[in-house]
Amino acid sequence: MEILVLGLILFLGTHSARIVAEDGRKRAIARWGEGAWKGLYSVLSLLGFALIVWGFARARQQPVVLWAPPAGLKHLNALFTLLAFILLAATYLPRNQIKARLHHPMVLGVMLWALGHLLATATLADALLFAAFLLWAALSWRAARQRDRALATVYPPGRLAATLATLLVGVLAWVAFAFWLHAAWIGVAPFARTL
Repeated sequence: MEILVLGLILFLGTHSARIVAEDGRKRAIARWGEGAWKGLYSVLSLLGFALIVWGFARARQQPVVLWAPPAGLKHLNALFTLLAFILLAATYLPRNQIKARLHHPMVLGVMLWALGHLLATATLADALLFAAFLLWAALSWRAARQRDRALATVYPPGRLAATLATLLVGVLAWVAFAFWLHAAWIGVAPFARTL
């Protein structure tokens, strides 16, 4: 469990610079240069992610079960994860109406993914992982909205064709992940027992 905690601290800590230390982040970029900042950020993020994967895999070998979630929560998680994939697609596909309206769809997607998994899973490692990501995403969303207000950020309007493409890409990515990749990469088939 310690490896998982260390990974979460490194990964989410690195991703929290804009939440808790925006001025310090700007000073570091000014002092070291943007390339050096991004390099350090990337190395720490990758190290943290690797530790999360390793620590979570180790924790799953000797799970501490906290409760038995009802099957309905697994279905709710599937819906939340579908929406999270659509929000992730909205982050990267330009000129869609979802990003135009929500402004920061990725952190909203992380919130939905984390909340759904927090409700639908049962172990201490699950609770730690998904609660940490949920808290980070909520704080990140708040900080991003505050920055938008302070800078009077204006997002370009979305277009219907781009929005439909976003929905299609999000749904197809969710189908691929839910029915094949989740089992191959994580070792859990989300619909194996619920359908």
